[in-house]
Amino acid sequence: MSTSPLRIWPGVAIVAVVWVSRFGAAAVGADASTQFLVRVLGGVIGGAAVAGWWLALSRAPWSERLGILGLLIAALATTWLVGDRSILVWILWYGGPLLGLALVGSVAATSGLDPRRRRAAVAAAILATCAAATLVKVVGVTGNGVAQFTWRWTDTPEDRLLAQAETEPRPGVVPAVPAGPPAQESEAPNLASGPPSQASHPTAAAATAPAAVTPANWPGFRGADRSGVIRGVSIDTDWSSAPPAELWRRNVGPGWSSFAINGDVFYTQEQRGGDEIVSAYRVSTGVPVWRHADPVRFEEGMGGPGPRATPTLAANRVFTFGATGLLNALDAANGKLLWSRNTATDLEAATPMWGFAASPLVADDLVIIAAGGQLAAYALATGERRWAGPSGGDGYSSPHATTIDGVQQIVLTSATGTVGVATADGRVLWEHRWDSRLPVLPIAQPARIDDGEFLVGDGITGVRRIAVTRASDGWTVSERWGSNRLKPYFNDLVVHRGHAYGFDGAILACLDLADGTRKWKGGRYGQGQLVLLADQEVLLVLSEDGELALVKASPDAFTELAKIPVLNSKTWNHPVLAGNILLVRNGQEMAAFRLAPARR
Repeated sequence: MSTSPLRIWPGVAIVAVVWVSRFGAAAVGADASTQFLVRVLGGVIGGAAVAGWWLALSRAPWSERLGILGLLIAALATTWLVGDRSILVWILWYGGPLLGLALVGSVAATSGLDPRRRRAAVAAAILATCAAATLVKVVGVTGNGVAQFTWRWTDTPEDRLLAQAETEPRPGVVPAVPAGPPAQESEAPNLASGPPSQASHPTAAAATAPAAVTPANWPGFRGADRSGVIRGVSIDTDWSSAPPAELWRRNVGPGWSSFAINGDVFYTQEQRGGDEIVSAYRVSTGVPVWRHADPVRFEEGMGGPGPRATPTLAANRVFTFGATGLLNALDAANGKLLWSRNTATDLEAATPMWGFAASPLVADDLVIIAAGGQLAAYALATGERRWAGPSGGDGYSSPHATTIDGVQQIVLTSATGTVGVATADGRVLWEHRWDSRLPVLPIAQPARIDDGEFLVGDGITGVRRIAVTRASDGWTVSERWGSNRLKPYFNDLVVHRGHAYGFDGAILACLDLADGTRKWKGGRYGQGQLVLLADQEVLLVLSEDGELALVKASPDAFTELAKIPVLNSKTWNHPVLAGNILLVRNGQEMAAFRLAPARR
């Protein structure tokens, strides 16, 4: 048995580095991706380093070293078995730092005691730390990787919504049907939907379909061209005298879907217990119109439960893509299921870590989805698969329609880079691979600058301006410049008058598109989202904390014109402005506001 004094200082140094890095990354303004990596990898590496110190350098008797290590492993295993199903986040992100602190702190505090008391104190510190973890659950994670805890026995907002729903008047609930083979072309339903069917059980509030196809006010994710740019709308920016007027507010099931709007009806996706829901509500009142339910549930520790994608409106239909890969075509008037495909099975695609998140895109007579980083197209009328592109690795960005040199194509960013494929058959036209030693996981949309030029990027390496051209011998892609002064994580950016406006981590920034230089950086909005009112050159920003802000879209300086709270919890969903009606939501509630028109 060793009689040498314990060597404690290496353990103290390791724990100090782990905890200083966790808090220091945010203090020095590190971007969200860096903070996330520091918390996750730093915690795991730090925990392993503490274990290495204890085994190799602590000078404790070997029986004590092995006994404490065995206790650590057993305590973690028991926590995994006994704790809430979200406990994996605690184990990976907090287990190493907290148990390292418990071990090093208890050893340092009891170094002068006899070995028996020291072992008892160390064991008590480890067991108390793990026991405390079994009393809580993780209900979500902020954009920079901070877990949100609550007591394990506390009802979630979803639990309360389900209990409340039992006493509410119910809209028409359209039951799911098994996804079978697609209908033949001759069996395709009329694109101009008829009156509500008896089987769909619509309420009296249900919208009736127009006799002909009508364009939607806001057809889907980030608007008609997915640019997040709104034209023809001007609002009063003096919110001290003319603040947004709340029209209604109601609870909603969890999910990160935004809205599609047609007339007085809007569509979104949410989770309610074991059902993934596509729902229609009145814009004017928030009253439910109909719901379609699929008996599936996706949930993971960071984003929580629920669908991630936004519905798309076209041909009087609602096209939705669920977090487990269900692609549905529904009658927009009554929610009747017209066809459904399980794309995960169809494409043999594994569900990404954060679920299928890409919003479906309608181009010509096709519905195009991105299953992770793989594009695929289905017939709009029948759901028959028309083509499937090559796998691009994981990715959460949505397909983007564009035309380059007269050629219609679909652009997608994924883990391998940015690709353009022919709309008609999915043939790869060009590809721009990421030149990075770090793993990238693009989520943000590619932003079109000019014909054939795009701004693409991710939350780790920044953005790149790429130019796509066609010659007689094929397509070429060149990178004009790259910049790490704007790093969009899952926050989409907008392009306006030669500049890009978006999030560099949790702070808004403006970038000059000519050379990638940053013009300004200011305003902490967390992992928020924004749209541009182009006629006024004003950004409408919805922060991660649920605050709504107006910011000048000018390269001269960061100027915040107004800010008010509109939601009460973590908000990652994109805001929508249709006319002067603003719709906002998060994973717990949604609300509508009327914005006063600009004064003449």
